[in-house]
Amino acid sequence: MAGGRRQAPPREDVLAAAMAMIAERGLEQLTMAALGREVGMSSGHLLYYFGSKDELLLRTLEWSEGRLGAERARLLARPGTARDRLAAYVDLYVPDGHRDPHWTLWLEVWNRSQNAAAESAARERQAAIEGAWHRDLVALLAEGVSRGEFRAVDPDPFAARLRALLDGFSIHVAIGLRGTDRAQVLAHVDAFLDDALFAS
Repeated sequence: MAGGRRQAPPREDVLAAAMAMIAERGLEQLTMAALGREVGMSSGHLLYYFGSKDELLLRTLEWSEGRLGAERARLLARPGTARDRLAAYVDLYVPDGHRDPHWTLWLEVWNRSQNAAAESAARERQAAIEGAWHRDLVALLAEGVSRGEFRAVDPDPFAARLRALLDGFSIHVAIGLRGTDRAQVLAHVDAFLDDALFAS
């Protein structure tokens, strides 16, 4: 490029491109070389910025979670019943279907963190992601209980159990396990919530 070196794209653009590649081509096609070609950088330049593919994937997950967190905050702040907002939370949580890019990335990052050299630091960052989902759910459950919309459950342990249920079903959806498509999972979760929170 005449007149000087080409500017590297902002890191957010690189993370957005990585997520788009996962959505369009699958995680197995996301190599440093392929991403570099997508954003006009060398794989060495990407490694300079991120240090490793593990770090790139974790940063991409954090970027994606930031966007989901903003959407979750918008849904939970809207007017209406706690029950309606709980349904919106569940809808946002459960994958769109087999190979959902966010869940594909989430599963890969957790798998890689088992062998990561900086395992504890990576796990702390992953735990922060999980903690945000948990805190929002606890607050929503507490609101529903206080308004008399939900049965008198203890919000924190109930949130832990509900998220474990959602995680298990969501993994089945994301990997394409037969008999657990998104519609079936949402029906199972609705039935559980009817029994656990709304039954008189």
